[in-house]
Amino acid sequence: MADDRIRRMPQQDARLVDLALQGGGAHGAFTWGVLDRLLEEPWLQIDGISGTSAGAMNAAVLADGYAEGEARGARAALEAFWRKVSDAARFSPLRRGPIDLLLGRWTLDHSPTFIAMDLMARLFSPYDLNPRGFNPLRDILADSIHFDRLTAGPIKLFVTATNVRTGQGRVFRNAEITPDVLLASACLPTLFHAVEIDGESYWDGGYSGNPTITPLVRECTSQDTILVQINPVERHGTPRAARDIINRLNEVSFNAVLLKELRMIALLRHVADPGDGEGAQWAGMRIHRVSSEHMVDLGYSSKLNAEWEFLTMLRDKGRRAAEGFLTTDGRNIGTRSTLDIDRLLESA
Repeated sequence: MADDRIRRMPQQDARLVDLALQGGGAHGAFTWGVLDRLLEEPWLQIDGISGTSAGAMNAAVLADGYAEGEARGARAALEAFWRKVSDAARFSPLRRGPIDLLLGRWTLDHSPTFIAMDLMARLFSPYDLNPRGFNPLRDILADSIHFDRLTAGPIKLFVTATNVRTGQGRVFRNAEITPDVLLASACLPTLFHAVEIDGESYWDGGYSGNPTITPLVRECTSQDTILVQINPVERHGTPRAARDIINRLNEVSFNAVLLKELRMIALLRHVADPGDGEGAQWAGMRIHRVSSEHMVDLGYSSKLNAEWEFLTMLRDKGRRAAEGFLTTDGRNIGTRSTLDIDRLLESA
């Protein structure tokens, strides 16, 4: 099936691209599907990847797998990583409730464990509830990624985490990336202890860059960035339930920095001197996006759902979204932007 899809795609010259991967917990399995499909295209060559939270983990796993076995190795590494995530959660009490199972919903909103955890998180900090700072992802990352390979690998990596003291984002590059860096990039402060790196404490990178795009422009050769967006920018209607309000607040705050950065890129494309060094990089920047309306239907609690059936459903949605992007806009990679970021200037 995959080979048939590749043959159906029009033959193209090699195109150098970089990727910007958003975070979103288990929703990162959608990004896994997008990457899985893009890696099937030999004419797409990945120059660099910027990722935050689950996006950072996808980026590091892909880069490590690619360093070992190119595209085939990257696809195998991604599948193995998400399988380990699901296996680790197999006996977790954080599972769908009977009502959600009966109705075929992926939400954990009616899970007794999730309800209890959600209520306790409003009264107690993770330092109260988890004094030893246990995080099941630590062992999974250590077992899934050969971090020494990231340093010498061909793909540039940029992982964002938020400095708790300054509130500013820090971007970690290949040689700096460790399990702690990836955990810091995914550290939601209501669930996990802040992660200490070089004497500083860090929280989720989504607060300062989800993901950060600037390094892709300044440090990569590619002028085409493919943004894989899993956090909806727009939702119709006004949320009224407490959980829906909190979910929308998180989406707005996690998208705010990205939208501001895209607005800056749109402005610089208009004013930068295309004949002057870095100005040429900004002036020639092309932005593309892979997303799915299906993500709008998923609430916050499903980001904690690690059931294999849910992860593979999201993977398949991601593959279909990437297939649609390649069919509709693949021919424009290397020639023009397919995401209209100029309209962000109109709304500024």
